[in-house]
Amino acid sequence: MEKIRVVSLFCGCGGLDLGLLGGFDYLGKRYEKLPTEIVYAEDFDKYCSEIYNNNFETKCIVDDVKNLNVDDLPEFDLLAGGFPCQSFSISAQNPPRLGYKDERGKLFFEMVKVLEKRQPRFFIAENVKGLLSANQGHAFPMIIGEFAKVGYKIKYQLFNASNYGVPQKRERVIIVGFKNEDDYFKFHFPYPTTPCKKVALKEVIDVSANNDEKWFFSEKAVAGMMAVKDKMNKGRVQNLEQPCNTISSHLAKVSLNSTDPVLKIGERYRRFTPRECARIQSFPDDFDLSSVTETRQYKAIGNAVPPVLMWNIAQSLVNLVQQYNFSNSSVEIKKIAI
Repeated sequence: MEKIRVVSLFCGCGGLDLGLLGGFDYLGKRYEKLPTEIVYAEDFDKYCSEIYNNNFETKCIVDDVKNLNVDDLPEFDLLAGGFPCQSFSISAQNPPRLGYKDERGKLFFEMVKVLEKRQPRFFIAENVKGLLSANQGHAFPMIIGEFAKVGYKIKYQLFNASNYGVPQKRERVIIVGFKNEDDYFKFHFPYPTTPCKKVALKEVIDVSANNDEKWFFSEKAVAGMMAVKDKMNKGRVQNLEQPCNTISSHLAKVSLNSTDPVLKIGERYRRFTPRECARIQSFPDDFDLSSVTETRQYKAIGNAVPPVLMWNIAQSLVNLVQQYNFSNSSVEIKKIAI
């Protein structure tokens, strides 16, 4: 089959794109190369773009998506994007969630604009679980409605990454849009691959980091956390035998007063290393983070889509396209035989 050509907006450091492409190894399993190619990628964050450009053949354009000239895009079959989610995140309660009333929450309209003008066969959008409840539940139906207005039938599902071989309880909404009605009816989201036997956090921990003082919180930081622990849900020590709680872009900070997951080594608390965060997100170890500072690495990885989760979704889309091509080939064969 011909390759599915992808335009990737809000590409970040490339978790979604790596999943769409495949061709990587993670925890001893090969995620095969898929018949896809990235023909255009764009993100506003220059540091995420540096990471992206060190890992992908197609180079990311650093720009505000609002400046995008839709007519200049190459031919493509799939529009993909994890539009900015800070406005919708359940964890971002201070300030309260503004959802689509916030400027960042309106950026999905840029995807709508591209879809309206170019009408690709598919789109995939990713966002946080909080999208479903933002603005007292009004934001999500409005967003789906805008996609429908420009000619797309929509399927969506709330995924927990730990059900797909990712050692993290990361919940994300995946929205898939279809220009063709046949595609819409034939597409099925992937079934969980690890619903009962989840990957434990211990599988991705670098035990050598336990010997490096750099990763441990200071006594002052621990004392600050303990002072408010009864009042707030803070300092979440992780069970190594279970998938990790959701990691975020905040893990670079030295304060322990947060909901971010941490490790407890003996009687001391330590944060994850950037590479551990990448492994928790299901990035392969050969994914290069070295072009930016560790603080920037944490931010990029924390905001990324788990590649293994996206690979499973992309494979379902590829299966649909292959099925469609096979069905059309059968029709042509019958015509020739007659």
